[in-house]
Amino acid sequence: MIEIVDIKKKFGEQLVLKGVSASFEAGKCNLIIGKSGSGKTVTLKCLVGLFTPDEGAILFDGRNFTAMDFLQKQVVRQEFGMLFQGTALFDSLTVEQNIKFPLDMFSNMTEPEKIERVNFCLQRVAMVNTNKKFPGELSGGMKKRVGIARAIVNNPKYLFCDEPNSGLDPKTSLVIDQLIKEITIEFQMTTVINTHDMNSVMGIGDKVLFLHEGRKYWEGTNAEIMQITEGELFDFIFASDFLKDLRRRAKY
Repeated sequence: MIEIVDIKKKFGEQLVLKGVSASFEAGKCNLIIGKSGSGKTVTLKCLVGLFTPDEGAILFDGRNFTAMDFLQKQVVRQEFGMLFQGTALFDSLTVEQNIKFPLDMFSNMTEPEKIERVNFCLQRVAMVNTNKKFPGELSGGMKKRVGIARAIVNNPKYLFCDEPNSGLDPKTSLVIDQLIKEITIEFQMTTVINTHDMNSVMGIGDKVLFLHEGRKYWEGTNAEIMQITEGELFDFIFASDFLKDLRRRAKY
């Protein structure tokens, strides 16, 4: 479990996070949603240690990450898996080399053990026999699968996904969502996903945190979201007047 306790973050004179508290549960897909500028990206960057909160605490299974020194944080970071918005694959490396990169950096495995682990991850994301391909030879959806394989190669306890469906068509987005959901359950990871995609929210949102203007505005499940009838969350979900009218008609 990950807990954030009253975290605040300021850039210059602008207070971006204004005391956000929430929990993210293991074995579940925990989604952070909100309009642009709501603070969700800053929250995710605080979670992975790219930003340090000015106040408050972030706890990983009870360990206070914000109170740790650099070396202590590095130990915890080895338990992280990260799927970047643009996949962040190295164009000059093969698929195999990209996935093996975290193992080269952080593990004491032998080379045959690394290759075995890479092949397991490729199999898990349905990308068998793509070891020698380069990112430039892959479609957007295939790159996301490779990104997921790299994110889980170190068997992380915590998986962070930044806009995993960015740039994908609706059908491929659903496939990627389902893959993330399956892996989360299978490996009992604490998965945190930063997204704008309401299809993801309704499809895999075990727990949803809605941020508005730097504060926690709402927290609940995707089923509970459908009971919302007004307010900022309603406006966010049903962004157009057409969708709002369609939602109201469906209630009658």
